[in-house]
Amino acid sequence: MITIDFMDDGNFTDETQRGEIESLISFAYGHLNETDDAEISVSFVDEEEIQEINRNYREKDAVTDVISFAMEDEDDNVIHEDAPRMLGDIIICTDRAKSQAEEYGHSYKRELMFLTLHGFLHLLGYDHMEADEEKEMNRLQDEILDAFGVTRED
Repeated sequence: MITIDFMDDGNFTDETQRGEIESLISFAYGHLNETDDAEISVSFVDEEEIQEINRNYREKDAVTDVISFAMEDEDDNVIHEDAPRMLGDIIICTDRAKSQAEEYGHSYKRELMFLTLHGFLHLLGYDHMEADEEKEMNRLQDEILDAFGVTRED
């Protein structure tokens, strides 16, 4: 089971959207055959806050759509062997999600779900720095969104 802690001090999302994201993450975790109890946090922020986070932690002074901070590395759970896995944090800029949805010609819901899944895959160790990694990550994103039933029209 995966537990998701939502942080949305600016009320950028509603209960329905957070429920859909929780369902998607739980679905994706099972789809990827992950079985350990785990926890993540998902935060929703504006452009100013994500730019500050990007500048302070990634040394990139620009607005971005999603940032992930993975808590695990190649080692086992370092907190305690019986504790849930602490996978990390996903931070989503809802302003950027809205503008990208419009730019890409699909729904805001689809973009929000895509960004969440993208960040979640990063927490699980997937990346897109190399061409083969990018291909695998894109395949997984499409596969999971399709299996979950998220379309561009949603």
